[in-house]
Amino acid sequence: MSERLLLAPLLESYFRRRLTKQRNATPATVASYRDALRMLIIFAATRLAKKPAALALEDLDRDLVLAFLDELEEKRNNVIATRNARLAAIRSFFHHVAAADPASFGVAQR
Repeated sequence: MSERLLLAPLLESYFRRRLTKQRNATPATVASYRDALRMLIIFAATRLAKKPAALALEDLDRDLVLAFLDELEEKRNNVIATRNARLAAIRSFFHHVAAADPASFGVAQR
C-alpha cells in the first residue's frame, strides 16, 4: 500500500454506513463499539506519540492491538468478557476496512 490510509474517514464510514445502515445496530451496540475504538485510538496515539487525527490504518498493527487488550486487563481490570467485547468491535471495524478498501486487506487481516 503506497498511500497511508487515515483512520478518520474509515471510522466515519464504519459508523455511518456499516453499523447504522447495513447492520442496523442498536444504539447500545454503536455506543459500545464507539467506546472500544475510542480507547484503542487514544492508546495508539499515546503509544506512538501521534495525534489521534494523524493515525493511519497501518499504525493499528497486531502488536499494538494485543498490547491494548493486555492493558485493558492489567490496568483497567477488565474481565475477559469485556476484553473480548472490545476485540469484537476491533475485528468488526477491520472487516469493514477490508470490504471498503480491498487494497488494505492485508493490513486488516493482520
